[in-house]
Amino acid sequence: LLSKTDVSRRSDLCALSVILLIKQNTICHAPFHLRQHPPPAKNRMIYLNHFRTNKYSQPIYMAVKGVVFDVTSGKEFYGKGAPYNALVGKDSTRGVAKMSLDPEDLTHDTTGLTEEELKSLDDIFNDVYKAKYPIVGYTSQRILNEDGSPNQNFKPEDQPHFSIKDEF
Repeated sequence: LLSKTDVSRRSDLCALSVILLIKQNTICHAPFHLRQHPPPAKNRMIYLNHFRTNKYSQPIYMAVKGVVFDVTSGKEFYGKGAPYNALVGKDSTRGVAKMSLDPEDLTHDTTGLTEEELKSLDDIFNDVYKAKYPIVGYTSQRILNEDGSPNQNFKPEDQPHFSIKDEF
C-alpha cells in the first residue's frame, strides 16, 4: 500500500506532467504568425518543395525570379484553397509573367516570353512581391550555375523598406 506522502508525490508528478504536456503542445502548435521569423539570410538557398503541403502551422513560400518570398501575410490569396495557391512552393516566374495559373506555366523558365510579359514580370516583382513580402532566401537557380558551382554574378536583392524589426 502507498502512504499518503507517496500518493501526494504521484499526484504532484501527474499534475506537473499534464502542465508540461499542455505547455509543449501550446508552444509546438502556436499559429505561425505568433512565432518569430528568422532574420533574412542574404544568400540562403530555400528548397521550396518543403513548402507545398499548405499546413496551417508553416509559412507560405513562393519564388519569383529565383527570389523566395514569405507570402504568409497574404494567406487569403496564397493559402490553402485561395486563388493563387497554385503559385506556392515553387518558382512560378513564368506564371507571374503571363498571369497564368496553368500548371505548365508554373516554372522558373522564362524562355519565349514576350517583351510585354517580361515588363509585366518586372513590374509585379517590384511593385507587388518586393513591396509587400519579405525575402527569405533564393532558389538554387539564382545562387548556383547549371553545373552546381556558385554563381559569381549572384547579388542579393535589395529590399530597403524592410528591416529586421519587420521580420519579427
